[in-house]
Amino acid sequence: MTDITLLLDNFIGLFIESAPWLLMGLLVAGIMHELVPVSMLQKHMGDNSVGAIIKAAVIGAPLPLCSCGVIPAALGLRRSGASKPATVSFLVSTPETGVDSVSVSYALLGPLFAIIRPIAAIFSAIYTGLMVKFFADLDQPKVQPKAAATTTQCGESAPASAPSTSCCGSSPKKEAVTPVSCCSSKKAPEKTAQTSGCCSNTSTEKDADSKTPFFAKIVTLFQFSTGKLLQDITLWLLIGLALAAVIQTWVPTSFLTQWGDGFIAMLVMALIGVPMYICATASTPLAVGFLSAGLSPGAILVFMLAGPATNVSTMGMIGKELGKRSLVLYVFSITTASIGLGYLLNYAVDAFSLSAFIAHPTSGHHHGETVGHLYTLCGIVLAGLIIKNILHTLSKRTATTKNTATSCH
Repeated sequence: MTDITLLLDNFIGLFIESAPWLLMGLLVAGIMHELVPVSMLQKHMGDNSVGAIIKAAVIGAPLPLCSCGVIPAALGLRRSGASKPATVSFLVSTPETGVDSVSVSYALLGPLFAIIRPIAAIFSAIYTGLMVKFFADLDQPKVQPKAAATTTQCGESAPASAPSTSCCGSSPKKEAVTPVSCCSSKKAPEKTAQTSGCCSNTSTEKDADSKTPFFAKIVTLFQFSTGKLLQDITLWLLIGLALAAVIQTWVPTSFLTQWGDGFIAMLVMALIGVPMYICATASTPLAVGFLSAGLSPGAILVFMLAGPATNVSTMGMIGKELGKRSLVLYVFSITTASIGLGYLLNYAVDAFSLSAFIAHPTSGHHHGETVGHLYTLCGIVLAGLIIKNILHTLSKRTATTKNTATSCH
């Protein structure tokens, strides 16, 4: 078997192995996207307390947002009143793990990583939020004071003499003109005027929700999970699988194990992961490659925590919205937390003989004939969805180019 054939075989094997778990994760992520309203996140992340930090970490952990998708979500939450520590906690836990990445971790790395990964993500998020809470108070807040003119999420400024409300609430005066929520173009009924806003579930929104046909909700769910969400992770997922296959095919075990299992190996993984623009799901195949090359479980955990949680875009947003001190604390906390958790995982694996619960990618996974056919079928379905999204994107770009050319003439 030639090297190219072996590389292709390794790539297809990893793709098929992860396909059913990725499809299941996408389905669960779509369900959560439809059932978890942003208003709930804003409600529990508004203050500066330790409880808000913990809630932000726990709420963010299962959400189907990668390192790119979490930026606008966190920015919207911050500008809607979420505290600085809670925003940071949400920014850490959300991209580090999710229902899709946990399922892929189970398929490619074994049950130990599927359990440890979300726990480590929540812990590192709480730790980072606490660091910002106690040491970033010298930064100037970016949220406007209540006395100043209120800026709504729609970008419209309310006069300073108006009641101090945002799009999260409306004027308590019933005789005033009913304010229009920035989430709706319709006027809310007078009885619900006090609670109308895009941060609360108004009765109008609930009525609209109840009138939405069940079939339409199912269609929306699948459109999000197999469309937008899959598009967001496809590029880095394929890159991760390709690099994992390259590492399995050509990188000798001694190349990465020369750093050992200690601080240097984990620091190298942190330095590799921090600037990378990669989501939790796409980082998993890369972790498989590192594992097959001989790195310790702890060093791999460092990469899977530091990689998704930090990238240039996220760090830029934190520096602008939360301040430079918060940015320094953010990077420092993620790096130290990931290395500390890596040491803890290595200790637990040795002390409690947990290596049996870690997948060994070099030996491959062997399924029964029926299960093997199911995995192959899921791989075909996943490949079909990816190709469909690529063709849809290309057709949209072609149509846009034609429209632009027509308008120019």
